[in-house]
Amino acid sequence: MARQERAIRTRRVILEAAGAVFDEHGYTATTISMVLERAEVTKGALYFHFSSKESLAQAVLDEQVPFGAVPPQPCKLQELVDMTFVFGQRLLGNSLLKGSVRLAVDQSAPAGSDHSGPFRQWADHLVGLLERARDQGELLPTVVPRQTVELLVGAFAGIQLMSRALTDRADLAERISVLWGHVLPSIAVPGLLPGIDREPDRGVRVLAALDEAGAERVAVDASSR
Repeated sequence: MARQERAIRTRRVILEAAGAVFDEHGYTATTISMVLERAEVTKGALYFHFSSKESLAQAVLDEQVPFGAVPPQPCKLQELVDMTFVFGQRLLGNSLLKGSVRLAVDQSAPAGSDHSGPFRQWADHLVGLLERARDQGELLPTVVPRQTVELLVGAFAGIQLMSRALTDRADLAERISVLWGHVLPSIAVPGLLPGIDREPDRGVRVLAALDEAGAERVAVDASSR
């Protein structure tokens, strides 16, 4: 068990180091030696988990969607909004997520890498959420969930790239807020609009609530032992 846990930790260390290096240098300029130096692991440890730079890049790409996890909300449109703000907030400081996002749009990455994976995974995940919003009467009757979600995923990818180029993502939360200010009136029933929180600090507040809930669970677990 201890060996398995150590292997899981080592794999995570390698992924986070690779994410940071891919983000800083892009796929072509990144070398295995650079990842080894950043992760402070041996070549044998890296190749135990990843057979090549290509497989390492694919693993980094596959890590993207879980970073959008948020607490469930009664209003599913609010939950969708929360996902974008939380993802954007985590994108400011998480090296693995930064690397995954850069690889998804890096035209120099190998053809064998599934660049479409994060886009498809996001779309599939969000379609289900938007369908639940429709079933709860949150959407205008003209909304087609798949079309709306693909527009959102593409728009989010574009604004985060623009934000990175202009301000190193310092204004990303504001740009997400503006995006929702334009999108929500075209998809949500009018009565919902005043109650949906799309303030730029929404991601900070949701993550703070997640951290608080996690600390409470740890305290409860400790007291029950």
